[in-house]
Order: sequence, then structure tokens, then C-alpha cells
Amino acid sequence: MSKTPLRIAVTGAAGAIGYSVLFRIASGELFGPDQPVILHLVDIPDALPALQGVIMELEDCASPALQKIIATAELNEGFRDINWALLVGSVSRKPGMERKDLLAINGRIFTAQGQALQKNAARDVRILVVGNPCNTNCLIAMSSAPDIPAQRWFAMTRLDENRAKAQLARKAGAAIDAVSNLAVWGNHSPTMFPDFYHAQINSQPATAAIPDENWLKTEFVASVAQRGTSVLNARKAGSAASAANAALDTVKSIVTPTPAWDWHSVCVRSDGSYGIEPGLICSFPVRGDGQALSIVQGLDLNEFTRAKITASVNELKAEKATAAELGLLR
Repeated sequence: MSKTPLRIAVTGAAGAIGYSVLFRIASGELFGPDQPVILHLVDIPDALPALQGVIMELEDCASPALQKIIATAELNEGFRDINWALLVGSVSRKPGMERKDLLAINGRIFTAQGQALQKNAARDVRILVVGNPCNTNCLIAMSSAPDIPAQRWFAMTRLDENRAKAQLARKAGAAIDAVSNLAVWGNHSPTMFPDFYHAQINSQPATAAIPDENWLKTEFVASVAQRGTSVLNARKAGSAASAANAALDTVKSIVTPTPAWDWHSVCVRSDGSYGIEPGLICSFPVRGDGQALSIVQGLDLNEFTRAKITASVNELKAEKATAAELGLLR
């Protein structure tokens, strides 16, 4: 008996990240080649002509997994009966734009998306917010969809994790898959903290494999925080393929059981673990059983780590306060 198709919505589908995501989903890479998928391509009205070209390219890939494509600017249609939503589309910060202005614009977008998800999505829907500021955009959308359980909402720091793993592997002269237990804490912003103290390289502490704590605390942390800007300056465009790759990695980590000896990074609703304010959408080290994620407990946080996490959490608190001031939280 053939499997029931999974319906997957991607917002900002005509944009660079959405474009990079779609073909890998259609190929069967994300959920397996034997799992049929129906793609819901959601974007603004002005992008619909470009989406027609994307549809033609998707058709031309002749993927057996891709059963149907729906392209629309109407949220109710775009989110009808979907099992997964990848909320990629958002307005990026322009020169001279204050963060409050950015939150106000994106807040309206994600409020409408949250309302449409609650009204139309399948009961088992899971939502990954990629569009920045993703933590607070997720919080806003979630507050507009109170009937969708909080454990079904996620925001993305996997790109930061992947960047950090690559930097550690290069410095240690190790393979990428030798790096494990790398968690990113806090906000997906330059304040986030890639936790090298708990990371492992070839099953030994990263601080033993790289016995240069000053480099780890300064150059490493700064290079991960500034990597997006470095990419933007080099290619005169933002990180698209790597962001799309991280979105797919995040979904895979959510739907695949985590090895007992490892963890990964996802922004989830804080339950108060590690003294982080309950209700914030914050990045933690997490493990999953293929159905739900749980925050890794019992990690010893030294003074440096705690200070870094506190700074990032304070930024999240400020964003939440701004969103509340703008009437974006219910």
C-alpha cells in the first residue's frame, strides 16, 4: 500500500532560500524517496509569476516522490491540510531600519501566518521558522495559533551549529563528523553562543583537541557570529544554500531519533530549564525520539558560558517586550 502524501508548505518559495529547499524536498532527500510529497509554494502576489518558473523546473526534475504542486499567495489555501510548514519568507532589515521597525513588519506577516495555520493545517502540523528574526517571529506566530501545541513550533539555529562544527573541525584538523555535542544557546543573532565547552571532537573534549582556550573564547565565537556578514560581503548576497541546508538538517533531526551520545540545536519554547525565562523561543541542546524534542538536562555551565547565554536571553526578552508593545502577542 502506498504511503499517504505529506503536505509541506514553504513560504517565500520564490526566494533564494525557498528555491534552494524545494528541489531537495522534491527529490525525496528529506522524508525518503518512498514518501510522496505535495508541495505548497506560498509567496506574495508579485512573486507568483516567478513561482510558475519554479513549478516548471520542479516538474522537469521528474521526481517520483513529488505528487503535486500548489502555488498561491493565499494563506488559507497555502496552509490547508499541511503536515509541515517551513516559514522561510520574511522582510530583511534595510539600511536605517530599527529592529522595532523590522519586528513590526514581520510581526504582521507572522501573525497572519499563525492564524492561517491554526485554521487550516493538519492536526499533526509541525512548524519551523527560518525567516529572521526567527525566534521572535516564531513566538508571534505561535501566540496567534494557541490551539497548535507549543512543542510543534521550532526556530532555526542549525546554521550556526553547522558553521561552528566546520570551524572546530578545521582548527582541529578533524573530519566534520568527528565533531559532536555542539549546542548553540540563545537567539539566532550575533549574541548566540556556540558551546565549545561541551563539544566533542573524536570523542574527547573540544578544549582538549584544541588547547587554545583564548582562540575558542574570542576568534571562534566571533567568526561564527559574523559568518553571515562575511558571506554577504563576499558574494554580495545572503547565505541561501547553507541556510536551506540547515533548515533541512533541522527537520531531519526532529523526525529522526537522536543518538544517545549526541545532541543538536533547535530553538524551542523554554520550560524554565537552566533558569531561562519560560515561554521564550530559545535555542537549547536538544534530543529527539522522532516525535518530540526534549531539552538536554544537567549540563554544567561555567561563568563564561552563563554570561554569554544571559546576554543572548536578555536580547530575546527585549524582542518579546517590543513585540508585546506592538500588540503582536496574545
